Amino acid sequence: MNRAVILMSGGLDSLVALGYSRNQTDYNVELALTFDYGQKSASAEIIASRKICEFYNVEHKVIKLDWLKEITKTSLVNDIEIPDNQFETKKSAEMVWVPNRNAVFLNIAASFCDSFGYNYILYGANKDESKTFPDNTEEFRSQISKTFESSTLVKPKVVAPLINYTKSDIVKIAMECSVPLELVRSCYHSGEKHCGKCESCYHLKKALQENNCMEYINILF
Repeated sequence: MNRAVILMSGGLDSLVALGYSRNQTDYNVELALTFDYGQKSASAEIIASRKICEFYNVEHKVIKLDWLKEITKTSLVNDIEIPDNQFETKKSAEMVWVPNRNAVFLNIAASFCDSFGYNYILYGANKDESKTFPDNTEEFRSQISKTFESSTLVKPKVVAPLINYTKSDIVKIAMECSVPLELVRSCYHSGEKHCGKCESCYHLKKALQENNCMEYINILF
């Protein structure tokens, strides 16, 4: 059985990871988990994730992590300005870091696997972000997957189907797999549209431009 749960933020990576899994793999994604840890974009992420799950007919659950908000001191959560256009630097990563975020999310997903028999956990790690975020690396994916062999009964495997691809590659995959890019929500802010200024918006817009996807730029920004 290839029953799977996916971490769903509504952003480019999680959206395309789901669409790609439906189109190119044998993973049967049945459940998507979206986490509300007090991030400024939480409401927009939840709405986008719900629409994505409706499109792919996947069960959707929102999990609140108030305690994670309480211990997060950086700009995604607190009243600190989110940095604009600071890319692939240690300082920029530190300014949007949420403590142990992906490990927390994956461990919660592993609990769902143990309770409901899911065999795989998918998440949207990618090549670009592995340069600055350690929880996007192959080393992290491999190690936490190994941990679940001891910490769970089901022993789910952690899969990052996009881990060897850049943002531009991921947009190309989205087009090949007919992924509904109009549903994506990658912005760190909570406005009606993407701000176009934060790091996440910059990478999304650049990847869309590199694939001549101007129609989505007009929709999203």
